[in-house]
Amino acid sequence: MGSIGFTTHDHATCISDCVAAADQRCLEQGLQLTPVRRRVLQILLQQHQSLGAYDILDHLREEGLGSQPPVAYRALDFLVKHGFAHKIERLNAFIACTHPGDSHAPVFMICRQCNAVAETHTNLNDGQLGQLAQEAGFQIEGTVVEVEGLCPKCQDLPAS
Repeated sequence: MGSIGFTTHDHATCISDCVAAADQRCLEQGLQLTPVRRRVLQILLQQHQSLGAYDILDHLREEGLGSQPPVAYRALDFLVKHGFAHKIERLNAFIACTHPGDSHAPVFMICRQCNAVAETHTNLNDGQLGQLAQEAGFQIEGTVVEVEGLCPKCQDLPAS
């Protein structure tokens, strides 16, 4: 068992299930999950934390899969574009999507102390934002919410 976001789960199953979902979706949509793209997804899943492009590039370089930044950026662009990963703007980093293949509006809870990130989701049409958009005649097509606070682990640490 490992930790995803702020909860414990079966890490090995998580990785294999997400990679299998990506394989299936790519097969259905005629997309290519190249060896580098697959490896970048696996790296994000193994870490279960946000990683910068250069952190990912370090892993790829160690494994002989590329040493130039475009290698990592192209793979990340593909994964984000097709919903297998998300970019965390606040951290300028990337995280594997915990709901691959599902249409959802991600909400990221970011710990300001340890930078742990947990993903949840919301319905764009519910709540105050959906109501405001409806009143304005605006159709929301996508949004990303990033909230900052303290994760359970950091809340338990003594104040310094």
